[in-house]
Parts: sequence; C-alpha cells; structure tokens
Amino acid sequence: MSSTQSGASGASGASASAPTPPPASNTPSIAQTNPPGFANITQPLQTATSFFKIAENQMITIAWNLTSVLATPTSLALSAVCDNGNTYPVGLPVGACSWDSDERRANPGTKLAQGSYTLHMWDDRGPTATARAGYMSPNTALSFAMYTPQAYTPLSSGWSCTGCSSALANRPALVGVLLALLLVLMSGVRVLRRAGV
Repeated sequence: MSSTQSGASGASGASASAPTPPPASNTPSIAQTNPPGFANITQPLQTATSFFKIAENQMITIAWNLTSVLATPTSLALSAVCDNGNTYPVGLPVGACSWDSDERRANPGTKLAQGSYTLHMWDDRGPTATARAGYMSPNTALSFAMYTPQAYTPLSSGWSCTGCSSALANRPALVGVLLALLLVLMSGVRVLRRAGV
C-alpha cells in the first residue's frame, strides 16, 4: 500500500516533523488524573459504513485528530484488517494519509479481498499498548467495506436477472397465497353474478 502524507497535523500545535523523543527515563511528566488520549477519525465519517472500490486510481483518504494526547507520538502506524484475517499496511502517516486501493500495486503478495475491514491505528508504543494518561490509545473504531466493481452489462445484450426470474418459484407459500386469493375472487364474482348484483 502506498501512503502519502497530507501535511495535516495530528495534534493541535504539533509540527509534522516531531523531534525524536527523549530516552524513557526522561519521558514527560503527565499527571495521572489526565485521561488517556485517543484518535478521533474525521474522514471517512463513522456515522455509516463506507464502501470503497478496489480499482486503479482509487485513493482512500483517512484523516483524524488527536484528543487529550499530551505526549506527542513520534510515529503512527495504520493497518487495514479484513474479516478474512488478512492484514494490509496502510502507512506511517502524521495527520492524514491516502491509501491506494489498486490491488495490482497495493500488495503484490496478498490481493485485497472484498469484505469488511477494520482500521487499526497505534502510536510508537505498538498495537497492544495499554491506556495511559496523556498517551494515545490504539484505535480500532473505523469499520469500512471494500468491493470489486463489475463491468457494465447493457440490457440489450441479453442480460437477465437470475434472482428475479425465479422469484415465485423460490417462494411456494407466496404462490399458494396468490392462488387462494384468485380462487376467492373468482368464487365471489360467480356468487355475485348468480345473485344478480
């Protein structure tokens, strides 16, 4: 997967080229009363499942901002984990990235699969880091789906809906109800004709 940095900053006031953090013995002093930090995904919107095409020149933009993060991460890693178990690296961005969904260039070893994905995001402490005051917690809140588009087939080429043509055959109860209604209607008409109405 190719990744390009957008130049957006992941935390307010932080520069895109953060300095190397000091050794562990000199880590910043953060009060334990502060909440753990987290990444808030701003694009794509998380209000509904987003669907992305697996095709040439289809870039997927992922953007976020960091909230309550007092110890600015030196790096972030993103991976897309498919429901089939495959993991695809998205990149090592700063505040946003564009992920190329072209499966021929994206990951030659493992083709992108159609299915549901979860975006995993973590800082330089790794994907299994525990919640810590002022530090970014790993994020797996974004779910999305990817699909392979099918070629357009015009109706004039003889296309037929295989599911549509056998709709009644697949529902014998529906056929029975329709026949019963037809029988009741015909009987009612016959009775009304005999009564002279």
